[in-house]
Amino acid sequence: MMEIYFSVDVEAAGPTPSRYSMLSVGACIVGDADKTFYTELEPINNNFVPDAMTIAGHDLAYFAGHGVPPSVAMKNFNKWVLTTAGVYNPVFVGFNAPFDWSFVNWYFNEYFGSNPFGIGGIDIKAYFMAISGCLWSETTASKIPKRFKGKSPHTHNALDDAIQQAEMFEKMLAYTNDRNNLS
Repeated sequence: MMEIYFSVDVEAAGPTPSRYSMLSVGACIVGDADKTFYTELEPINNNFVPDAMTIAGHDLAYFAGHGVPPSVAMKNFNKWVLTTAGVYNPVFVGFNAPFDWSFVNWYFNEYFGSNPFGIGGIDIKAYFMAISGCLWSETTASKIPKRFKGKSPHTHNALDDAIQQAEMFEKMLAYTNDRNNLS
C-alpha cells in the first residue's frame, strides 16, 4: 500500500502522557504543508512542569478555557488524518518522535479507541543519524546541517513546528532518493 507522511508535533504540560496533559497538536503533510490540522486541548489534570508551560506559551488556565475536550480533539484529528490520507496508509513522522508519539498514541487510545497511525512512526532524528552516520548527540536541531532545514521557523507552536519538521524531512527524503538514484 502507498504511504503518506504526516508530520506531527505536540506541546505538553510535562514529559509523559496520562500524568501530564497534551495541550496542543499540529500536523501537516510532508510534501504538502498547506494541508494542516491544529487543535488545543483541555488539560486532563492540573499537573505541569514549569519549563514545559513556558515552552507552550500559556498556562493551564488558558488551555482549560480555549481547548476542546480530548475526546473531541482526537475524533477530529482522526477524521482529518483518514480524510487526508484517502487511499494511502498514514505514517506518523516527528522530530524526537518518541515524545510526540507517546502523547498522540496514548490520547488516541484513551479518548478515541484507536490510532490511525497504527503502532509506530518515523523519528526524523534517527533518520538523520542513519543517512549521515553521525552520533545520536549530533541529531539535535541546532546540529542538523542547513541544507536539511526549510524556511519555516521553530516557534513551539505545534502547527508551526510540524510544518518546520515536515520541510526538514522532505529535504532528507530528497537527499536519500538522490543518493539512491546514483547507484
